[in-house]
Amino acid sequence: MSGDLTTIIAEPWSDYGLVDCGHGQKLERYGAITVVRPEPQAMWAPANEHWDPDASFVPGSDDEGGGRWVEHRLVPRQWELSRGPIRFNASLTPFRHLAFFPDMAPQWDWMRARADGAEILNLFGYTGVGSLVLSEADARLVHVDASKKSVEAGKANAVLSGLADRTIRWMVDDASKFTAREVRRGRRYDGILLDPPKFGRGPEGELWRLEENLAPLLADCRRLLDSDSRFLVLTVYAVRMSALAIGELVRQIFGDLGGTVEVGEMAVREEARGLLLPTAIFARWSKN
Repeated sequence: MSGDLTTIIAEPWSDYGLVDCGHGQKLERYGAITVVRPEPQAMWAPANEHWDPDASFVPGSDDEGGGRWVEHRLVPRQWELSRGPIRFNASLTPFRHLAFFPDMAPQWDWMRARADGAEILNLFGYTGVGSLVLSEADARLVHVDASKKSVEAGKANAVLSGLADRTIRWMVDDASKFTAREVRRGRRYDGILLDPPKFGRGPEGELWRLEENLAPLLADCRRLLDSDSRFLVLTVYAVRMSALAIGELVRQIFGDLGGTVEVGEMAVREEARGLLLPTAIFARWSKN
């Protein structure tokens, strides 16, 4: 196994930027709204000690991601953002993020370049921004998320983007159960995106623990791909795992398909100084 790691960098765009980070926090802009959120990996000093955000997230004392938003100025319940032709809503969610993950942008672009005419499965698809990027490239999507609220948000984002008529199956389902059923049905896909949480529950209370459930899910994903398939992208956040370990898992499961496996870290470039803030680890398989 190669020890080479790749860094994938999300650059700022008109409606998003990592303005500054340090002392365990990050200052970001989402359109006209600026927010401060906890960021344990920002161990250095910020470029500017005096931030003036519209809202700040105050974490809870537990390890399950609890906390609350404090609004220093009135923030809309939701507001519209865009990246290229894709339009979507941002909001201050109870889970500390803003209803999409901007560090995924380079992964969306990479998949989009391979998505023309493809049939793609998006597991843990959340509010659908990635699905819409791929749909805009004439891919056919099956979008799966356990949260009915997230799937409804994805449908609303499709309307905002003018893509409501595209071929997207919006599924409220448990990712592992859905994938296992697709295997039994003999289905195949050209590409798969999975962006699983560390911990979660399905629509019927199904328990998801990344360390226990990831390998079986990847094995089922392999059964949905064949030698004519194009890619699989896996991103992993907030876990005590190494990129090398995730890469070896993907290599072992998908190695018989040939192609290439890339492994490494995802990061966002800070606007103030250009430094890189790491956000996640990833592994992706492709035929080219």
